[in-house]
Amino acid sequence: MVIYPPAKINIGLAIIEKRQDGFHNIETVFYPISLCDKLIVETIETKTNQKLVFSCDGNELLHNRPYENLCCKAYQMLDADFRLPPTNIRLHKVIPVGAGLGGGSSDAAHTLLALNDLFQLRISNERLTQFARQLGSDCTFFLQNAPVFATNKGDVLEPVNLSLSGYYIILIKPPMFVSTAIAYSLVTPKKTRFHLPETLQNPVSEWRHTVINDFEEPVFSKFPEIGQIKEKLYSEGAVYASMSGSGSCVYGIFNECPTNITDLFRDCFIWKQKL
Repeated sequence: MVIYPPAKINIGLAIIEKRQDGFHNIETVFYPISLCDKLIVETIETKTNQKLVFSCDGNELLHNRPYENLCCKAYQMLDADFRLPPTNIRLHKVIPVGAGLGGGSSDAAHTLLALNDLFQLRISNERLTQFARQLGSDCTFFLQNAPVFATNKGDVLEPVNLSLSGYYIILIKPPMFVSTAIAYSLVTPKKTRFHLPETLQNPVSEWRHTVINDFEEPVFSKFPEIGQIKEKLYSEGAVYASMSGSGSCVYGIFNECPTNITDLFRDCFIWKQKL
């Protein structure tokens, strides 16, 4: 079975408060995009006690401890309840790591979906959601992959009326890696002044000063190159630009796709899509 776990962007991200469990309550909109990894899940015959064979290519950051990958944890979680057959999982990474695009969470969620389908486990959507919550706060989003307003840890989801159809989006991911832990250590939680779903009903051209990612100010202070990418996207005509999540990727939304982006960001991962 071959599936393609997609990425997401965050449109606005407010860090509301730190929770007693160490996580943070947030408010954000997850918006799906077509940038994706490739996941192959298949049964295997083995004469050893090893039930799971996992491999990953396409991103060096994932090669050090491959069996700590969330795809493996998804398999182990289902295996504990359903005693799965020996399985081979091959992951080809395209979505950058540490970018704020949810690639690891998407891979995990789609491993759950693939195993459920391949082995005809008949797990309900409600129970799949419970499994996904245990893997990561935004894993539940990737089970439905439609625009949502996310609250709590990012795992309480409400449909949101938002379409960016007709716009172009450009992702710029510089070489540096921004870990989630570092990003959260830099930010001070605070209540938001705007109700994000309502604010997003305004024209995209009006989002610049009202649709804010709270990670930007402290992350730009520590990694000024990331802030410079945002300003450069605006100078090239973006109607809105922002960091995605807590990672180092910055996206710009354009009415028309610029032709010189590759020349401007030579050392960066670049990806373009018409929404």
